[in-house]
Amino acid sequence: LGFAIAANDTQHLRLVWHGPRFPAYLCVSIAILLLFISVPIVEAIRIRGFVGPAAALWYFPVMNMILFGIACYLLTLKRTILFDHPEQRVLLTNQSLFNRSFLSASYSEIEKIKLGVDQVYNGFAVAGSSAAEQFPVPSLRLCLVTGDSVLLDRGSRGRLKELGTQIGERLKRPFEMDAQLARDKSNAVKSHEEAERARI
Repeated sequence: LGFAIAANDTQHLRLVWHGPRFPAYLCVSIAILLLFISVPIVEAIRIRGFVGPAAALWYFPVMNMILFGIACYLLTLKRTILFDHPEQRVLLTNQSLFNRSFLSASYSEIEKIKLGVDQVYNGFAVAGSSAAEQFPVPSLRLCLVTGDSVLLDRGSRGRLKELGTQIGERLKRPFEMDAQLARDKSNAVKSHEEAERARI
């Protein structure tokens, strides 16, 4: 659901995103329930070996391990964005069960904060659907003086605008909104006003 503000004071602004909790807890719950089946199967295989009916159910313990592995991976997914005002640096961290990566930039390298639109693929195609369709999604980016940009977050326009405004004020950098988003917002306001007049 996007980044949440974990710390906000005169020294630091820290944004945190955690991995999907519901699928992780669901995997843990199913794995715990399967333990009632997997433990007797493992015990039977330990005593009798891969002979008998229990050996044919070897895949239950394997499913248990896979579900626990998926849950651990999802629970360790975490992204943080730290704006360190005393050091005049922004640090982006991306960590999971297998790796951890960092990206750091000084405030002097940041030209502006921009709320724009990214074209995001809808994922794999199913029967009767069009493959590789793209949908516009609001995105918040740091624009660097080199011409590159760093993606901070994607989500709703209102939430990203509030976050971008706050970051811009902290970094003393201009906050810009894409013309398409501004136009969509203006059209939405006009539609709302027209609906209110018609109701009156």
